[in-house]
Amino acid sequence: MNICKNCNEPINGNYCSNCGQSAEIKKINRQYIFTEIADVLLVNRGMFDTIKNLLIKPGISIRHYITEDRRRFVKPISFVVVTSLIYTIVNYFFSLDIENFVSQFGENNQASVDIAKWALENSGYVNLFVGLFMAFGIKLFFRKDGYNLSEIYVLICYVFGLTSLFDAVGAIFQAVTHLNLLNFLFVSESIFITWAVGQFFHEKKATSYIKAFLSYFCGLLILIFLSALVGIMIAIMAQWLQ
Repeated sequence: MNICKNCNEPINGNYCSNCGQSAEIKKINRQYIFTEIADVLLVNRGMFDTIKNLLIKPGISIRHYITEDRRRFVKPISFVVVTSLIYTIVNYFFSLDIENFVSQFGENNQASVDIAKWALENSGYVNLFVGLFMAFGIKLFFRKDGYNLSEIYVLICYVFGLTSLFDAVGAIFQAVTHLNLLNFLFVSESIFITWAVGQFFHEKKATSYIKAFLSYFCGLLILIFLSALVGIMIAIMAQWLQ
């Protein structure tokens, strides 16, 4: 009989019944390293299955993950971090035309423009903050549905994680076609987010999608307001230091 090296309990099978530790500790070799890399990149943990379900029925799939079955989906925080990393790498090599997009908003406050440019270049991680603001809006508009803020943030992670992949694909397509796709991406992603969140709560009610859009709009407004505020503060400090 084997003894668990983690908790010293007897093992009568492949795993310890007390802590779940494997009875046999695998040797660290080349295959072990490749497996670890695959796990980090989520190749072995349902990445493609997660993306497929989010594309076909995002709200329903996420609701199923939260309330019924969590085995087939990649964990939400891991998903949004990895998809954001993918976007960052792709945008480094196939950059979206961020300069022209930001210039549409004028250059009266250069600090705000610089912040907006930085936010677009790092949109995957900025989405985490937008998601936080949007989560409060969703909680407000859908307060009768009984989901807590943590569950709502899981919804946001999956939805915004997929939009990071949209941005990555858009960057590659723009590099190939030389078309400016940022406006198209912004509109299409806004529609997708509204669809996914509305479907999560009540897929057959039009009011669900209206409230989902209002939640998203509130999140964007808060982010824009905070960005402008930070930009103004930076500009004031720069003038004061001159």
